[in-house]
Amino acid sequence: MENDKIYRMEFAKIYPLLAAKAEKKSRTKQEVDEVIRWLTGYSQEELEEMLEKPVAYGDFFRNAPALNENRRLIKGVVCGVRVEDIEEPLMQEIRYLDKLIDELARGKAMDKILRK
Repeated sequence: MENDKIYRMEFAKIYPLLAAKAEKKSRTKQEVDEVIRWLTGYSQEELEEMLEKPVAYGDFFRNAPALNENRRLIKGVVCGVRVEDIEEPLMQEIRYLDKLIDELARGKAMDKILRK
């Protein structure tokens, strides 16, 4: 039930929260976009389109053009839960992004965030 509420939230309302978290720690919106593009396979143009129209957060991930295979290398805790242990696939994708934004905000190097 709680997950459904998150899945129905608009991506355009969540994105500014993700960007603000990174920007508070002297990271940029461009870096946030790079992380999102890496994870989902959206182009910058597609990402900007998603911000212009109402797209549910769940649909943003369900319709991602190419989820990065290396996302499975993302490990750690978000909201008190280990991302690699989340059983609901869609929630795991969402928490992967949360973890990447956390790493960005903590000052981790971009090549480490993108698992290069």
